[in-house]
Amino acid sequence: MSLCYPARVATRQTMPQDEDRAGVGNHRPSLFCECRDQSRSPQVRTSPQTGGDNRSARKTIRKGNRRHMAQNASMEEFEALLNESLEMDTPDEGSVVKGKVIAIEAGQAIIDVGYKMEGRVDLKEFANPGEAPDLSVGDEVEVFLRSAENARGEAVISREMARREEAWDRLEKAYADDARVEGAIFGRVKGGFTVDLGGAVAFLPGSQVDVRPVRDAGPLMGLKQPFQILKMDRRRGNIVVSRRAILEESRAEQRAEVIGNLTEGQAVDGVVKNITEYGAFVDLGGVDGLLHVTDMAWRRVNHPSEILSIGETVKVQVIKINKDTHRISLGMKQLQEDPWDLVAAKYPLESVHMGRVTNITDYGAFVELEPGVEGLVHVSEMSWTKKNVHPGKIVSTSQEVEVMVLEIDGAKRRVSLGLKQTMRNPWEVFAETHPEGTEVEGEVKNITEFGLFVGLDGDIDGMVHLSDLSWDERGEDAIQNYRKGDMVQAVVTEVDVEKERISLSIKALGGDKFADAVGGVKRGSIITVQVTAIEDGGIEVEYEGMKSFIRRSDLSRDRAEQRPERFSVGDKVDVRVTNVDSKTRRLGLSIKAREIAEEKEAVEQYGSSDSGASLGDILGAALKSGDN
Repeated sequence: MSLCYPARVATRQTMPQDEDRAGVGNHRPSLFCECRDQSRSPQVRTSPQTGGDNRSARKTIRKGNRRHMAQNASMEEFEALLNESLEMDTPDEGSVVKGKVIAIEAGQAIIDVGYKMEGRVDLKEFANPGEAPDLSVGDEVEVFLRSAENARGEAVISREMARREEAWDRLEKAYADDARVEGAIFGRVKGGFTVDLGGAVAFLPGSQVDVRPVRDAGPLMGLKQPFQILKMDRRRGNIVVSRRAILEESRAEQRAEVIGNLTEGQAVDGVVKNITEYGAFVDLGGVDGLLHVTDMAWRRVNHPSEILSIGETVKVQVIKINKDTHRISLGMKQLQEDPWDLVAAKYPLESVHMGRVTNITDYGAFVELEPGVEGLVHVSEMSWTKKNVHPGKIVSTSQEVEVMVLEIDGAKRRVSLGLKQTMRNPWEVFAETHPEGTEVEGEVKNITEFGLFVGLDGDIDGMVHLSDLSWDERGEDAIQNYRKGDMVQAVVTEVDVEKERISLSIKALGGDKFADAVGGVKRGSIITVQVTAIEDGGIEVEYEGMKSFIRRSDLSRDRAEQRPERFSVGDKVDVRVTNVDSKTRRLGLSIKAREIAEEKEAVEQYGSSDSGASLGDILGAALKSGDN
């Protein structure tokens, strides 16, 4: 029958040693067998011949009795210890027990946990993260009993597990009481850091390290500091802590105290703590205020780093304090003289000044007249000739330009400037230097469905309408003869300065041939033309290089003579002008009209309707008169 662990220990420690076992052999008494009656003395035979033998025998008997009595005493002591061990309440495996360090060897501490049990624990389990173990022989410590005996007969114990159990009990109480706990950051993991809370390991998210993002957590490693438990689950072994909550709480107290001593409009000194795109945070002695980029200077500041640097001490004015959110707005320019107080006097309307382009947008460019005073040159006021172009194609940043003051709005702190007003209107200049009738030369910039645009001096364009391209061709046909980039000559026919328009004419270069040809011709005039073509519907004739067409019905007064074939190319014929059309540049001609006019004239000169003379007589007389 096997014995319990305390019984086995008691057995090992109460068995007589080898030197106490003389005379009893190597027999180890059994706990559950009947012991022989050893109260009787052993029988010793004595020799009657000598008394010495008797003495020797008696001595041997006495020694045997003493050994017998010692053996009886050992068995009684063993039974007492056995009964005590059976009645002893041994600790449960998986519990925390107290022990004493009895030795330190080979990097391990040998710990007596009582109950006749000893165990070994690595010294590193007694060290805090980043520290050396502080342990000496005789120190009392708490350890976790994992197993009462291993293969070597030693207890399996752990200091780390004992600390963890102790820590969890302590942390659960702190979490329930919403109390702070002390710990040290000792490692970095994905998304944050690990924190030792005196035996239990917690997770510190990166967002909970500080009130602002921390780029280098090196100085915080191994430093004991307070944390706030945000969440814990003992079953899963999860603990989440926050250092930021502690800092915010202390900052809130400090902020409330500092804010209580500040008033709006007060000028204070501060240290630039951080610089962002939109401003800088200034430490006012425990509380931060925001110095917005627009409140740093009266002039335009593209980035706060232009005038501030981290660690610099600056004088600022408290602009606004929000008692609810404890936010403080600061300003630097408020401590300086406002340049807008003198703008109206220094920059009267229509005055011209030099400025520097500070910013370019889609709708114009900002020009700095002096530090703190900027004006806008709208895109419509940048150039006389460049329309619908980006301002960046006209001016560039930091360029010095000459501008004219167009308008000042002191309430809105706005100045409207003009760039093109500093230069003469190029249409006015062109009208002065190129009156109507002046011949010009330029490059075809664009071709549209209604004409050509020709580049002229002063970076302006003039337009040649379809009707001004050619005397002889239709405009739609004549425009096909031109290409973009061609150099052409034209005559200025009109300049409209207000509408910024210049009209040109190419066909007017050689003069008006029609006007020259028909300069003395009027309606009713008799002219001589030459036949150039015979057609079914009439004949084509030419007069001073100008061609016209006489229809069949106008070829003769007599219907029988209204035959085109009776004419030949090259014949010269007298005709009457029935119409002069300057627009179509055509002459209306008629042989029939000439004959009727001549007949009427002959009647008036040589006869009357009541003379009784026949038409033949009158014509004959007229012809005879003509021969004389």
